[in-house]
Amino acid sequence: MSEESTRFDASMITVLEGLEAVRRRPGMYIGSVGERGLHNMVFEAAEPALNEILGGTATRVEITLTADGGIRVADDGTGVPVEHAGHTEGPPLESRLTVLCCASRPADRRSLYGNAFGCGLAVVNALSRRLTAEVRRDGAGWVLDCERGVVLAAPTHTGPADGSGTTVAFWPDAEIFETLEFPFDALAERCRELAFLNKDLDITLADDRDPTAPRGVRFRFPGGPRDHVVEQSPLSRPDVTGFEREYPGMGGTVEVALAWCDSREQRIAGYANSRPTTSGGTHELGFHDGLAAAVNAYARERKLLKPSDPDFSHAQLCAGLTAVVSVKLDHPEFEGATLGRLGNGLVRECVAQAVQEHLTAWLRANPVRAKAVLARISMTARD
Repeated sequence: MSEESTRFDASMITVLEGLEAVRRRPGMYIGSVGERGLHNMVFEAAEPALNEILGGTATRVEITLTADGGIRVADDGTGVPVEHAGHTEGPPLESRLTVLCCASRPADRRSLYGNAFGCGLAVVNALSRRLTAEVRRDGAGWVLDCERGVVLAAPTHTGPADGSGTTVAFWPDAEIFETLEFPFDALAERCRELAFLNKDLDITLADDRDPTAPRGVRFRFPGGPRDHVVEQSPLSRPDVTGFEREYPGMGGTVEVALAWCDSREQRIAGYANSRPTTSGGTHELGFHDGLAAAVNAYARERKLLKPSDPDFSHAQLCAGLTAVVSVKLDHPEFEGATLGRLGNGLVRECVAQAVQEHLTAWLRANPVRAKAVLARISMTARD
């Protein structure tokens, strides 16, 4: 190989300005240019509104798949600051739409951490052929229009406005995406997850793409994970137990709901800061530690296991078990590029202690139901 062919210097480096890097390499920011990428775009746009609900400054968010192929996300929050209107608190709308990660909140227990990318509205703007943001604040309305990441003009005052809030509508760019068809079912499933993991959330998902058959679903679960376990259980009235507890030592909270039913299938779902942990992690390990400690100790206490008998195995304990294990941490430590596994060391010990204490108390306080659970586990052991 010649010296000329291996030469590399500063003249060969290309510097991408503004949001050009996002348009050049979209997969780095939203995961793909297919349905997965469209899905992530929706929740990049919705996450600020959802965080307003969790922060107590909004009560609902409405996500609409519009008839012209776009997405509209509307909330009744305080309204994003508009620099042109003289608002000075927080990053203004203009910056949020043009600067990566501007106004993105740190991942703490009080905010969602639903996306692996978390680059905010600027990415949505960069990958949309058109984006319109409307703000209602201090009795006035403002509109800002963009095309392919470029702000077309200063925000326009549209006159008096009732209430407050922000509405962002965007249309994905056909030059970027392989498909422009938003996956309603996948969006609905994620909205459902977020709603049962955060009992304060009120999310409406509407689909207006077919004018002859519009549809809409509201997601709100005041019972949190308990509601989800009821929904997932094959029983009409499952015997659900659960708890929520704060642990200053691990810098967060743990919330668990579980129920056994007459089935061999196990449905155990783990989440960290509202993000599915598809590869497990310390919170799920802690759940299994606490479950085993509580049930095996109770079985020996009631003489259902003799001193010479081995403990119930993981498979025996989890047969027919439906459970949600959710932790919300101020400083989550995810492993791997896909953030699918939680690595915080103290979490395992804290979750195990919480599960063992709660389940032990529940078994002792409900001897009839406890006997049924142990009988089911024992039957599994003999098969």
